Amino acid sequence: MRENIQIRAVFASAMLLGALGMPAAAQQQGAGSWGAVEAALGRKGAMQPGGVIKFGFPRSDLHVTVDGVTLKPALALGGWVAFEAIGNGRSMAMGDLVLTEDEVGAVMAALQANGVQQTALHNHLLRESPRVMYMHVFAQGDGVKIARAIHDALAMSGTPLDRAPAPAVPSAAGLDTAAIAKALGVAGKLNGVVYQVSVPRREQITEMGHSVPASMGVASGMNFQSTGGGKAAITGDLVLRASEVNPVIRALHAHGIEVTAVHSHMLDEQPRLFFMHFWANDNAARLAQGLRAALDLTSSKKR
Repeated sequence: MRENIQIRAVFASAMLLGALGMPAAAQQQGAGSWGAVEAALGRKGAMQPGGVIKFGFPRSDLHVTVDGVTLKPALALGGWVAFEAIGNGRSMAMGDLVLTEDEVGAVMAALQANGVQQTALHNHLLRESPRVMYMHVFAQGDGVKIARAIHDALAMSGTPLDRAPAPAVPSAAGLDTAAIAKALGVAGKLNGVVYQVSVPRREQITEMGHSVPASMGVASGMNFQSTGGGKAAITGDLVLRASEVNPVIRALHAHGIEVTAVHSHMLDEQPRLFFMHFWANDNAARLAQGLRAALDLTSSKKR
């Protein structure tokens, strides 16, 4: 009798996880289960919705400017890697590494030598100085081995690895975050002085047959950094289906927001997605209205 009760309890738990749209393996992988991966990467990760753990590798060593604006790492220089448990002791890892042009070759060679794939290499910005490239990575298998490979590859760059980034003290100085949230219809959160807003898509996204939670990098991200006088520099990327790309370009242009790149970040995702990067420096609330006009043309979970 006790065995039957246990079986029914396990079955009910699995049904509940399925109803929540989240794999049992991802639910069972808690913060305490990622210790070896954290040790391999040399820093603590932050648990995200969907059982994902995310690690930040901000390029705090770089001084990058665009049109006279000095970029905070949280605005456009925040490299990251995220891990999701996919069952049988395996993990799926995805990430976006921020590199200077002269670092790309060595990092790519090191990753390839240790089984971590590159799924994209491109710009996100225009007119930045020095030039910055973004390398998207993907791997499946033993999470610790993947973590070691990524750590050793990043050691070929100037990415700070000897210490984990200290949590930035939230400060809304110069930003009316309430007005931005009202215009967007979605609230965000402060990462230091940068206000970050994330909006997932409505569809389920899969990569190589595995569900990809929004926290693995498939949510539209919009970042605001104050430039004084109620203005903000904005950048980020909107996650789009093919049919949405050109209507969104027109909406952004109509609101004075420059499109700086349109490209893929993954290789085998379903449905096919495109990532549109943007830039502007103007009244923050007015730019938020422009981004909302663009989001309204997409299948996004606006609240």
